[in-house]
Amino acid sequence: MPSDNSTKLPSPWAEFLEELDALLSEQVQLHCMGGFVVSLFYGLPRPTGDIDYYSAFPIHCVNTLQAAAGPGSTLHKKYKVHLQHVGVNSIPENYEARLLEMFPGRFKKLRLYALEPYDLILSKLERNISKDRDDAEYLVRTLRLDPERLRDRYVKELRPYLANEDRHDLTLKLWLASCFPESPPTKY
Repeated sequence: MPSDNSTKLPSPWAEFLEELDALLSEQVQLHCMGGFVVSLFYGLPRPTGDIDYYSAFPIHCVNTLQAAAGPGSTLHKKYKVHLQHVGVNSIPENYEARLLEMFPGRFKKLRLYALEPYDLILSKLERNISKDRDDAEYLVRTLRLDPERLRDRYVKELRPYLANEDRHDLTLKLWLASCFPESPPTKY
């Protein structure tokens, strides 16, 4: 599922994450999403300047992580990349059970986990900017994703928790039509 380059980290990401790992006083897990995951785990050839993460475990380390590697930190100034805690986002209900470890064994204390492709696409649905649609199309095309699985995940694990169902229903319908032109229209 991930690209063949999933164990390779280009510069400056390798140095940035190695230095962050050395600063940690305990084991830390990050549940990552966004462009970093799409490009460095799933292989989309596009640059990204941050690692968006939804959750950190243990939770008390978020402030420490942001101080050490967030926007304006010493590591950010040194490497021109940073961590970005994304506290509010729409992610399917059981995403944790499907997380995929990125770069296993690479770091001593830091563990990065990627959203699997269907969850990653659905996490981008709310923002709905062209880059997010392009990411979705890339994932669908390269990983040969199934439109029914995406619809089902949306209906069962995301839609019940959305404040504006109609807006998201329309966005998903448009994304499905763009990503899966041969698929029948979506009905809810």
